[in-house]
Amino acid sequence: MAATTMTSREFNQDTGRAKRAASSGPVIITDRGRPVHVLLSYEDYERLTGGGVTILDLLGLPEGTDDIELDLPDMRDHADGADLD
Repeated sequence: MAATTMTSREFNQDTGRAKRAASSGPVIITDRGRPVHVLLSYEDYERLTGGGVTILDLLGLPEGTDDIELDLPDMRDHADGADLD
């Protein structure tokens, strides 16, 4: 997946070319020689972002689970020191 580089001016003048290039890889858009934006196909974007996978999906919780309660210890509680005697 090779990246294509376009200046902001080239992008503004030929968005069709940018969209075609994005179908085969990212298009890096530069401003004054510095990369400032990246144009991706939606398929590549979903692949990079996990396709909408949530932490609940990753935990394997049943569908429809909107909220979970965690029993977290009080942050003021401290572990006892080790007995080195």
